[in-house]
Amino acid sequence: MTMIAENLHQVRTRIAAAARSAGRPEGAVRLLAVSKTFDAPAVRAAFEAGLTAFGENYVQEGVAKIEALADLRDRLEWHCIGPLQSNKTRVVAEQFDWVHGIDRLKIAQRLSEQRPAGLPPLQVCLQVNVDGGANKSGVGVDEAPDLARAVAALPRLALRGIMAIPEPASDFDAQRELFLRATAVFERIRADGIALDTLSMGMSADLEAAVAAGSTMVRVGTALFGGRPPKEPVAARA
Repeated sequence: MTMIAENLHQVRTRIAAAARSAGRPEGAVRLLAVSKTFDAPAVRAAFEAGLTAFGENYVQEGVAKIEALADLRDRLEWHCIGPLQSNKTRVVAEQFDWVHGIDRLKIAQRLSEQRPAGLPPLQVCLQVNVDGGANKSGVGVDEAPDLARAVAALPRLALRGIMAIPEPASDFDAQRELFLRATAVFERIRADGIALDTLSMGMSADLEAAVAAGSTMVRVGTALFGGRPPKEPVAARA
């Protein structure tokens, strides 16, 4: 068994145990492999181990992997995670399947306009700032429902849910409390009549708390691929 295959087994075991503890079916939680900073051969190895959904934070790096793994394109699902700059929307609309970081209407409008007609609608999530920090990405909790209604009305997009990246917390209960803020936003938007089905939250260090709070998709990188390689200079990333 390869390292990635062994790690995948361990992560799936954690997710299943967390789901059982929360009284939820195991299949209620999807696993998104966060492959940022890992190369295309690592993604291929992960695919061979059984993974099909991959998340990328840096657009140019992600596109390079999509192109390098073109032979697997029909079998892989590519997710763009985190805030997106206006000058990156076209390539994301053309190359990715999901976007997890919509935090303002302008970005959603550009993605809608730039999504090629020959592709399925782009699956999108709103990034919500559940901590309220002024320097954090994400739409505010109170503004999220209005943004959701506006995004849901755009063509070529399918609003699936919300994504949250809370600040690290000291213990399980504190982690869960932060995630429950995102769950409350999710349920508030659903109560408005928008059929959301995706609550993207939880990573390697806190996925158990996220699942306990209702996460339907955990984003795991380190626990699958190991420690991340040294970061490239900022100018080389996008």
